[in-house]
Amino acid sequence: MSGPVASGGARITDRRQLVEYLASGSKPAAQWRIGTEHEKFVFRRDDLSRAPYAGPRGIGALLNGMTKFGWRPVTEGDNIIALSNGADASVTLEPGGQFELSGAPLENLHQTCGEVTEHLRQAKEVAGGIGLGILAAGFDPKWRREDIDWMPKGRYAIMRRYMPTRGKLGLDMMLRTCTVQVNLDFADEADMVRKFRLSLALQPVATALFANSPFTEGKLNGYASYRAHIWTDTDPDRTGMLPFVFERGMGFERYVDYMLDVPMYFVYRDGKYIDVAGQSFRDFLAGKLPGLPGELPTMSDWGDHLTTAFPEVRLKKFLEMRGADSGPWGRLCALPALWVGLLYDDAATDAALDLIKDWTREEREALRNDVPKSGLHTRFRGGTVLDLAKATLEISAAGLHRRNRRDGKGRDESLFLDPLREIVASGKSPADMLRDAYQGRWQGSVDPIFKEEAY
Repeated sequence: MSGPVASGGARITDRRQLVEYLASGSKPAAQWRIGTEHEKFVFRRDDLSRAPYAGPRGIGALLNGMTKFGWRPVTEGDNIIALSNGADASVTLEPGGQFELSGAPLENLHQTCGEVTEHLRQAKEVAGGIGLGILAAGFDPKWRREDIDWMPKGRYAIMRRYMPTRGKLGLDMMLRTCTVQVNLDFADEADMVRKFRLSLALQPVATALFANSPFTEGKLNGYASYRAHIWTDTDPDRTGMLPFVFERGMGFERYVDYMLDVPMYFVYRDGKYIDVAGQSFRDFLAGKLPGLPGELPTMSDWGDHLTTAFPEVRLKKFLEMRGADSGPWGRLCALPALWVGLLYDDAATDAALDLIKDWTREEREALRNDVPKSGLHTRFRGGTVLDLAKATLEISAAGLHRRNRRDGKGRDESLFLDPLREIVASGKSPADMLRDAYQGRWQGSVDPIFKEEAY
């Protein structure tokens, strides 16, 4: 979840400025970059409890310890709540202390996976020194909401109050989920629309491949990706498959109209969050926001507001792929590889669009609704999502081969798809394998996950 855009900036006086903000992300293919984000649970190794914020074995101590690697602390009040490298990468906190790397925009997947590796090395070194461990999972396998400490961030206090008014599972989303996502560029409006449609349609396939959350409070929950299920009952105003993206007239303006209708959470002023939950950015644009009467928004307000919508794919100045559960090192590299292969090679994009071209709105919605429970075994047109995953993976691999970005050993980026190749070859998602372990060698306990799936 993004942090605040720096307060201030020019006042917005015309809706067209909002459209231009999104359009300004357009860039030629030579300048396209890969930005990977991933979240992890932090736990105390002696009792497996989620780490609180305070204390010598808390999240605050972990953040402070990371500064020895050159990270700069970001504070809110007296608390360190994030880290910055002074350039394009940051470490931020989700509401329940989930530890997130927001990676720099990099040129190729070799660099991206190197960044992941170095971040995990640093985090493990500091965490290990204070008795903490770091777990890869899409949903907390053991602990209840009330067992988890809230991080001292102002925006989360506002969301904590508002979320239960819009859905039953919003607080679970905030406290008990972890994801991996990749942020990718587009050339222009037409390219953005093609990529948006393709990635929305195939997001359930990614969800099935990366499904890694079959446990809730120490028991099997009946889902492959309970994290993905959480989003179906979080807030209907700001989640889902965005059917309008597939309609004629889709473009930057249409997405602006969507965002103007997404209720606000807050306005950030002078280091503080002002609660305007449920109020309208349209009213803000007209100087009629009840929480700040007579005041017009700034571009930083618009940037903040864009981070408060949570569809399966999100548009900012780039496109965010948001459908995957977090997992171990190899899958943190595989997620960006899957989407780069599909979206950064024209032939691959065309082939993938051909795969989904006649899917109906009802079929897309059915995939989104059914995959969290059934995963790769979800039925689709006489086959299964496993069949779609195989076809998608072949297209992505071909795209990565054609990109021909090689490492020092002469290997192209398709090597990062190996964990997904193993999944489709076995026909079992990570959740299926965790379920087998729970019913077999783990003897009905989830505690071994904190050893076997930890970084």
